[in-house]
Amino acid sequence: MMYYIESKSNDPRFNLALEQYVFDKMNRHHSYFMLWQNDASIIIGKHQNTAAEIHQDYVKRNQIHVVRRLSGGGAVYHDMGNINFTYITDQNSELFDFSKFCLPVAKALKQLGVHAEINGRNDMEIDGKKFSGNSQYAKEGRIMHHGTLMFDSELEVLEKALSVPEDKIRSKGHDSVRSRVTNIRPYLKNDMETKEFFHVIKQFMLKENQLDTYELTEEDLDAVKALQHERYDTWEWNYGFSPDYEILKKRRVENCGNIEIHMDIKNGRIDRLAFSGDYFSNLDSRGLVPYLIGAKLKEKELETRLYAISVEDYFHNMSKEQLIEILIQ
Repeated sequence: MMYYIESKSNDPRFNLALEQYVFDKMNRHHSYFMLWQNDASIIIGKHQNTAAEIHQDYVKRNQIHVVRRLSGGGAVYHDMGNINFTYITDQNSELFDFSKFCLPVAKALKQLGVHAEINGRNDMEIDGKKFSGNSQYAKEGRIMHHGTLMFDSELEVLEKALSVPEDKIRSKGHDSVRSRVTNIRPYLKNDMETKEFFHVIKQFMLKENQLDTYELTEEDLDAVKALQHERYDTWEWNYGFSPDYEILKKRRVENCGNIEIHMDIKNGRIDRLAFSGDYFSNLDSRGLVPYLIGAKLKEKELETRLYAISVEDYFHNMSKEQLIEILIQ
């Protein structure tokens, strides 16, 4: 028996917790198909270095969520013009056989006049342009397959949010493979809004897979929220879980000069730090290092570490806020 579950939330942290809850806790004698949408967010692959995938300044200014998922693969952008689908079932076929789970979606799109193709990696495409990225997670004989359906997403926001500043990053994480992307909507035989498209996909999948609907109980929802709080709300999971990496940041600060910051990051914290450049200073900038070693690359923590420090003594005409911005962006 396969059940349909629809999330009523647009919070990516809740929805990723919901996926994990269904995978880990719900009756393993059944399979599940889910549809859900997120507010503007970047979803990072499990093995990726968050710093190497996002434009931190743009993400912050535009209040875009950044959340790590359980599965591997590359970073993807979600917004309310995108629909996410998830299969959770027994692992009856070879792991990373994406076509099995993508074919029903391609079939649904065909009925709307859209010719979708499944490529050799993990994407679905229209005219050679990606509209769906897919990933999988497996454990104890169960598999979770999830994918995106970019119907009417803000492609300009996607490009800017995933456009990383040109810092030199050496990381053991897995970088995303950038592809040409498109929305589904321009290819429809008859135009419709995202809400109607969601309904069409839902009705097709209910009929195609003969799904019964499962309504989440209050007990289910409480357990999901607890998991969200424990994992998906945390900096330690979304940023600190990143593989160790080295980074060289080069910036020119007006009325200060050129500055280079060399950092080794372990578990999201500064492990090694050195400054160089043509800036002037009253005090040797090496004196700042002990205050920052061990700090999370997180604005509030860096503010606390530098609370009583006059940064201008170490970098002439540079404010504390400017230094923190360089460190984390």
